[in-house]
Amino acid sequence: MGTLPSYSLSNATLGPDFRCGFFRCREKAAQRTKFATAREGYGFCCLRFAALRRGNCGRKMDGFRCLSGSGSSEEDNEPKKVDSSVATEEREFSVATEERDRRNDDGPSAENNQASISSGPSGLPTESPMYNNFQVDSFKLMELLGPEKVDPSDIKLIKEKLFGYTTFWVTGEEQFGDFGEGILFLGNLRGKREDIFAKLQRQLAEVTGDKYNLFMVEEPNSDGPDPRGGPRVSFGLLRKEVSEPGPTTLWQYVIAFILFVLTVGSCVELGIASQLNRLPPEVVDYFTNPNASDPPDMQLLVPYVESALPLAYGVLGVQLFHEVGHFLAAFPRKVKLGLPYFIPNITLGSFGAITQFKSILPDRKAKVDVSMAGPLAGAALSFSMFGVGLLLSSHPAAVGDLVQVPSMLFQGSLLLGVISRAVLGYSAMHAATVSIHPLVIAGWCGLTTSAFNMLPVGCLDGGRAVQGAYGKGWLVGFGLATYAMLGLGVLGGPLSLPWGLYVLICQRTPEKPCLNDVTEVGTWRKTALAVTLFFVVLTLLPLWDQLAEELGVGLVTTF
Repeated sequence: MGTLPSYSLSNATLGPDFRCGFFRCREKAAQRTKFATAREGYGFCCLRFAALRRGNCGRKMDGFRCLSGSGSSEEDNEPKKVDSSVATEEREFSVATEERDRRNDDGPSAENNQASISSGPSGLPTESPMYNNFQVDSFKLMELLGPEKVDPSDIKLIKEKLFGYTTFWVTGEEQFGDFGEGILFLGNLRGKREDIFAKLQRQLAEVTGDKYNLFMVEEPNSDGPDPRGGPRVSFGLLRKEVSEPGPTTLWQYVIAFILFVLTVGSCVELGIASQLNRLPPEVVDYFTNPNASDPPDMQLLVPYVESALPLAYGVLGVQLFHEVGHFLAAFPRKVKLGLPYFIPNITLGSFGAITQFKSILPDRKAKVDVSMAGPLAGAALSFSMFGVGLLLSSHPAAVGDLVQVPSMLFQGSLLLGVISRAVLGYSAMHAATVSIHPLVIAGWCGLTTSAFNMLPVGCLDGGRAVQGAYGKGWLVGFGLATYAMLGLGVLGGPLSLPWGLYVLICQRTPEKPCLNDVTEVGTWRKTALAVTLFFVVLTLLPLWDQLAEELGVGLVTTF
């Protein structure tokens, strides 16, 4: 399971950091843009904009270029409805612009020019009056187009009603979030962090209603730990429409359905491929001979579809059970999950699914539990099918249901190869082909997929669990090691490269922080995760030739 980034929050970087091409606005921002366009006659195309974090003295800007053009249109004459906050910003923009025009018309002196610039955002360059005024106007436009910010009046109210000498004594404020749309309150904690956080959340709902989300995070660049133990904490405030994930769209439903249909097809294809010894010779030759050019009649495969369905049901059932495990763990914790986007794969049937968190996780314990529940549920069902399939493979009554597979396939997993050797025996495994029940294939594929999804990297289930249990710093180290082993083919064998590319493209971004991103998860969760990761490595680690020869797992050919 994975997720697609859906809300903006960062502990490592505070303050605004804009890198924009053509800006896309929401409906309210579009109304503001029409006002600014009609008032000034500018059509802005921002080529490069970078802002540094606001310090105690103000805000600095550099690296800024714009193009201007005609901005009038017939729609500007239509009446518009705006709320009070939009009207206030428009009046401020109008007053600043009229004051600038009046001073330019009267031929302002150098002192007046300098005074005019000082009335705008602090820290702007002051080489040219025209350029400075243009920067001020553009900065105001950026304020209108940016994400919803915390209302200054609400900040004052929150500091008066929530914080104090009995909860959290505020000593400073900084901008919070990727675009500086939130406020980070720095200060000193006056009690147990979990109790104070719960109290602040209740009081925030009473004071501002369902308007903001409050995050408890580690204080950035802190001088030392908290005197009461653990890291020093700060409290971040963000509007809910900025911090919470958006709703599922119609196109997402369509994409999820298409991917599910493709996954069903790949599972059926896996079931047909498992009957290699029964397929017509021309079909086998086409798919196994690289020099074959003339495709056979695919109608020959129709009689084998029905016999392929049990294996397809088993592989698909593991993936569905995986997602059920996530939902069962998320429901009691009031965590909402999005639609699963299944990833088809012709070798394993499926690479698993990408599932979004549709709500902010309450704490790191919930992140660990929900993340591990899916792979553990899928692994439990897969191992049951794998074990039953091995027992049926050695039962004389099930000979008619067995399929022939190359014995070299059992060298793809150290753990599963050793278990197969222990159950089937030396003579059965030390041969060119091995007769096994289709349940063995379904269980093997399910265990391999569950192990891949538990790798500690990015936004995979394993990456989320490591981030929740050990912290984001540990995830970076585990992720680099995982990428290295996948790149070298140490984990996963021939599937390491496609899986590594899949993670890099779809799930390389770590999961976003929780509301309470400070409280530890406990020793037993960390231990359970460490044991799980150990079995993940054993499952994905291939058998090397010397060990495979000693165990009698397949015929090892040396050149």
